[in-house]
Amino acid sequence: MRAVAFTQSLPIDAPDALIDVERPRPEPQGRDLLVEIKAVSVNPVDTKVRRNMPPAPGAMKVLGWDAAGTVVAAGPQATLFKPGDAVFYAGAIDRDGTNAEFHLVDERIVGPKPASLDFAQAAALPLTSITAWEAMFDRLDVRRPVPGAANAILIVGGAGGVGSIAIQLARQLTDLTVIATASREETQAWCRDLGAHHVIDHRKPLAGQVEALGIGAPAFVFSTNDTGAHLPEIAALIAPQGRVALIDDPAGLDVMVLKRKSVSLHWEFMFTRPVFGTADIDAQHALLSELSRLVDAGTVRTTLAETFGTINAANLTRAHALLESGRAKGKIVLAGF
Repeated sequence: MRAVAFTQSLPIDAPDALIDVERPRPEPQGRDLLVEIKAVSVNPVDTKVRRNMPPAPGAMKVLGWDAAGTVVAAGPQATLFKPGDAVFYAGAIDRDGTNAEFHLVDERIVGPKPASLDFAQAAALPLTSITAWEAMFDRLDVRRPVPGAANAILIVGGAGGVGSIAIQLARQLTDLTVIATASREETQAWCRDLGAHHVIDHRKPLAGQVEALGIGAPAFVFSTNDTGAHLPEIAALIAPQGRVALIDDPAGLDVMVLKRKSVSLHWEFMFTRPVFGTADIDAQHALLSELSRLVDAGTVRTTLAETFGTINAANLTRAHALLESGRAKGKIVLAGF
C-alpha cells in the first residue's frame, strides 16, 4: 500500500523531509479496525513528531493523526463497527499514523462519520474536537461554575484548529461568554463567524483588553499556543479560583504566578486515553459519536479551511510548511491517493 513517511528529523524544506513509500497492508487483530483512508488532515503534532522524534536508524515512521475512511475489515473482538461503515478518528500517537492507504485503529477511539459531511470535511474534525472537548468538559469542567467569576472563557488562539472547535463547543453547548484571541483581521472575522462573543488581539497585553470588555474576570482560560509568554497576563485576568487548561509545549512555565489566586492548571493531551489504554478509553468513541450527531444536526460545523490535493509527500510537505509558519487558519485537509 502507498504511504507517506519520514526516516530522519529534517527541516521541512529538506528534499527528503517526507517521502512516498510502499508498505505492507496491515491485518486487524483484537478490537482493531482496518480502515481504507479517504482523507486526512494535518495537525501541529505531525510537525512536532517529524522534528523531534526520529525513527530508529534504518526504520521509517508514518505520520498523520486525523482521518476519515471506510472500514474494510475488523478484528475478532470488534463489536462497534463492521466492514462498509464510514468512520472518522484521530488514532494513537504510539502507532503508525493515517497517511497511508490503509490504517489500523482501536475501535474504542473511533466514531461514525457525520452523514452530512464528505470525507474531507469529516477528516478536519477528530483530533481538534477531542482535544477541545476533553479540555473544556473533562479538564476545566466548565459546567461547574467558579464562585464570583464571570461565566466566561478566554480561548487563546481562537483561529487555530483546536480554537476553532473550542469556540463552537463553548458557544453551542454552554452558556459561557466566549472570548477568543486572534491577531489578523481575517482570523478575527473567522472567530466571530464561529460564534465568539468577543475577539481580542493576542499580540497585545491580554488582561487590559479583557477588563475593557466590562464583563468581569473570566472563570476559565483555554490556552492553545504560546502559553509560556501569555501566562503572566492569564494570571492577571482570570478570576480567583479560576481554572486554566493548556495543550502546547512551553519551554518553561512559571506556575507560581497562579498561586495567589489559587488558580488550577490542567494539561490536555488527547492521546492519553489511547496510549495508556485507560479504563475510560471508550469515552473517545462516545465523544466522536456525539460530535457526529451535533454536526448532522447543524450545531457544529467542519473547520476545513484549505484542501491541498491528494495524500502524497509533496502535498503533505506544503501542509507542514504552512503549519510551521504559524499562519494557518482552521484545518488543512488532503483527500485520496
